[in-house]
Amino acid sequence: MTNEPETRRYRTLFISDVHLGTKGCQAEMLLDFLRENDADTIYLVGDIIDGWRLKDGWYWPQAHNDVVQKLLRKGRKGARIVYVPGNHDEFLRNYYGTHFGGVEVAETAIHETADGKRYLVIHGDIFDMVVRHARWLAFLGDWAYETALVVNTYVSYVRRKLGLSYWSLSAWAKLKVKNAVNFIGQFEASLSQEAKKHEVDGVICGHIHHAAMHDMNGVAYVNCGDWVESCTAIAEHDDGRLELIRWGERQISPIVDFEAKRAEGVHAAA
Repeated sequence: MTNEPETRRYRTLFISDVHLGTKGCQAEMLLDFLRENDADTIYLVGDIIDGWRLKDGWYWPQAHNDVVQKLLRKGRKGARIVYVPGNHDEFLRNYYGTHFGGVEVAETAIHETADGKRYLVIHGDIFDMVVRHARWLAFLGDWAYETALVVNTYVSYVRRKLGLSYWSLSAWAKLKVKNAVNFIGQFEASLSQEAKKHEVDGVICGHIHHAAMHDMNGVAYVNCGDWVESCTAIAEHDDGRLELIRWGERQISPIVDFEAKRAEGVHAAA
């Protein structure tokens, strides 16, 4: 008799940048996460399916199909599933306001946490100037990125054989490049400004494959990360607290008290 892992239930889960249809997608790891974690509401914050890559050649192993089926099964069991498309699954942007198998498709969403905080849920690609104004460069960068992820797959395989934890070569290399770090900072600043325009307490996004939770210009900036490099998700507890789950490392980052952080900044400035 096998021991099934105990399922942990949250009020809300936020998942982005899975990139089903690519070789870099960590579908098996996401399946493990979905088996062991459940929620009343699940937001799919863009780039869940990689339409760009599937146009070039069909790649859809059983594990990728299993991820889709697992999510649909959660919907049939009562979970509300909201899909906010990104640039890689932009084909779904023609279907805002519709439902597919119980999955709601929306351009953006305003999520209210249990403690009354309001968050703008958006993929974030519209704040990426390369994606908006130089699509050819975005496609070229996507090809180079995919090549790095293929190499990363072999690195991960060797590390598993050696009994080492998951580690992303591509994520490590990206954060070593000064321009990439600058881009992340600009992206975070743009998203925080968008949150202010919507008069909400924070923003929950994806797109740049860099999981984060921190205060940014007086609003909460929360990025889900991805299931290609970091294997991360955002979870909301029943009391409204948000946590960053690093599933590749089986770690939960400390809960960020955004209001306390802001108060500390005020005291420090004084």
